[in-house]
Amino acid sequence: MPFANFKVPEKTLTAKQKEEIVTRTTELYVEIYGERARDNTMVLIEEVADGGWGIGGNVLTLAMLGEAAPAGADDA
Repeated sequence: MPFANFKVPEKTLTAKQKEEIVTRTTELYVEIYGERARDNTMVLIEEVADGGWGIGGNVLTLAMLGEAAPAGADDA
């Protein structure tokens, strides 16, 4: 079973963007493995709590990046 796991900072993606990640990732696996992969592809999007991630040894926050999704956008 093809499996993809995306870890992203929480509140940086809307529901529509998450849906697009699932759809496009599934399509990529279908391109590679053929149509048999469609019904068995699992895509997991995990939202990591603010400050629970970092790059280059530095803890990063949404405030530092200004990358939060617009308020109420999760309903989009």
